[in-house]
Amino acid sequence: MKEYWQDEFAVRFRRHADELKWLYYELYRCDAQAYDYFTDMLYRLWEERPEKLKMIDREREACPDWYKGHRLTGMLMYTDAFAGNLRGVLEKLDYIIECGVNYLHLMPILESPKGRSDGGYAVSNFRKVQPELGTMEDLADLADACHEKGIAVCLDYVMNHTSEDHEWAMRAKAGEKEYQDRYFFYDDWNIPNAYEQTVPQVFPTTAPGNFSWCPEVQKVVMTTFYPYQWDLNYSNPTVFSDMTDNLLNLCNHGVDIIRLDAVPYIWKELWTTCRNLPQVHSLVRMMRMVCEIVCPGTLLLGEVVMEPSKVVPYFGTIDKPECHLLYNVTTMATLWHTVATRDVRLLAHQMRQVFSLPHVYVFLNYLRCHDDIGWGLDYGFLGQFGQMEVPHKKYLNDYLTGKISGSPARGELYNDDPRLGDARLCGTTASLCGVEAARKKRSPKAAADALRLDEMLHAFMFTLSGVPVLYSGDEILQENDYTYHDDPDRKDDSRYLHRGKMDWKKAAKRGVKTSPEGKMFSAVKRMEQIRDEHAVFDSEGDVWLPDTENDHLLAIGRYYQGEQMLALFNFSDQPQTVMLRDEKRYTDLISGEETDAYAVRVEAGDFRWLLHTFDREK
Repeated sequence: MKEYWQDEFAVRFRRHADELKWLYYELYRCDAQAYDYFTDMLYRLWEERPEKLKMIDREREACPDWYKGHRLTGMLMYTDAFAGNLRGVLEKLDYIIECGVNYLHLMPILESPKGRSDGGYAVSNFRKVQPELGTMEDLADLADACHEKGIAVCLDYVMNHTSEDHEWAMRAKAGEKEYQDRYFFYDDWNIPNAYEQTVPQVFPTTAPGNFSWCPEVQKVVMTTFYPYQWDLNYSNPTVFSDMTDNLLNLCNHGVDIIRLDAVPYIWKELWTTCRNLPQVHSLVRMMRMVCEIVCPGTLLLGEVVMEPSKVVPYFGTIDKPECHLLYNVTTMATLWHTVATRDVRLLAHQMRQVFSLPHVYVFLNYLRCHDDIGWGLDYGFLGQFGQMEVPHKKYLNDYLTGKISGSPARGELYNDDPRLGDARLCGTTASLCGVEAARKKRSPKAAADALRLDEMLHAFMFTLSGVPVLYSGDEILQENDYTYHDDPDRKDDSRYLHRGKMDWKKAAKRGVKTSPEGKMFSAVKRMEQIRDEHAVFDSEGDVWLPDTENDHLLAIGRYYQGEQMLALFNFSDQPQTVMLRDEKRYTDLISGEETDAYAVRVEAGDFRWLLHTFDREK
């Protein structure tokens, strides 16, 4: 222990000292000098941390489960689309609070090159905000204002790569070997071609291959995502130290939740898939310990867009945790599969897997986000019902793009690969539910059906344990934005279909109870209020799937602290009655009516939230 380390830092460091050193030495070949530099850096960043943030750290240390339970609701937004810049977001905090949000996720705001940023995921400076969005001081001011109002701030941290315009990349292009060693440079294509034999392609149509030619130095560089995004070499201890320094600098500007972008990709080994390697988990575990030492009020959110068996390990173990939060990716994709098929069997199968996990694991649940919907479904399970992967993906995409007769959905394909019969899907929640099609048809019935489906999907999200996250605009039925077709920098990326500017004219109608926007806004607010008031939604609660004997209707049971809830979701276009044969008295949390649950009717595309309180029987 260094003599100059102060007590608070020293106590936290001591908790992790043995494991941190062991993992560091294992990855970096017992490099004592690099380790000393690394730990001195941690102390420096702790010293630089503002006292007001240290006070938050102490409060959250005293209540380490502060992010669990049932009282967090998130909102995901693009700063420029929502309010122009960071100052604009600060001015709109009252709206965010009105939405019931206390977890604010700002999409990438760090400096990146215009036209070569992949939506901000090609960072050229981790210490500078994109100029048109503001400054690091603006970020700190927004974080301060959020903290005063009880809102936690989440920010993306792109770990896997930098922009080719980053200082390190520019110096690598200039021939400095020290900086080339921060990436993966090769003199010829021999080793890159060997990698290509085992490493899948992320964007086979828009950015094929995993390597690009760098003409400035006549070498090949690894670029897993796009040619302008250069993969960082985490086997170099300088990379890990400097990227950890950058991460903690964001924390010291008030960021509470760090979203680790593309985390499964950050360690590369020849003759592997370069995905989910053991060293990735060592790095994430070290980052968890680093945060617990320097800024223990900070959470790590892992972006792991893979099947459940690949996702869950990023929680780590009870004794050696890694990420605090992970995305419930498969549930999101399976939910839209269920909308398109009206068949709940796959969703029930997937929910059983999620419900069997330890309660300590906390997922972020969402309907839509900034990204496309990828059809990474359990095709082994679907095969029992004769649904094969390629034709089934085509059906889902045809239905959700409105190509199938009778489909009200309006989405667009992303990264379509006709050779493989594969494509992903884009669109806002409202447009995929049929709001856009109903408006254009001027059909009151279609509009009512679309609104009811949209509300049901949100109710499903709020029913699950974890943190529900709204995509900004969903609360007011924001539709697809087709103007991206006219933007030369965006027209080739259909994800901008659901990244449009916040429609403040629609938002102004949220107080008009008879308007579609007012109905949706009120429904979301009501669900948030109910979830906040009732312990049965707590992440510590027991959750199970009652058997409905109905392939169109999903039932979720919850129990906690004397409250039992039955949540019923009808994905059919016809009313359904489910025989649960439960004669206890329940309260319908939406209508307030009393009922039993012996035979429960659920209208087409609708849901029921039924609550029984055992205290009534005393």
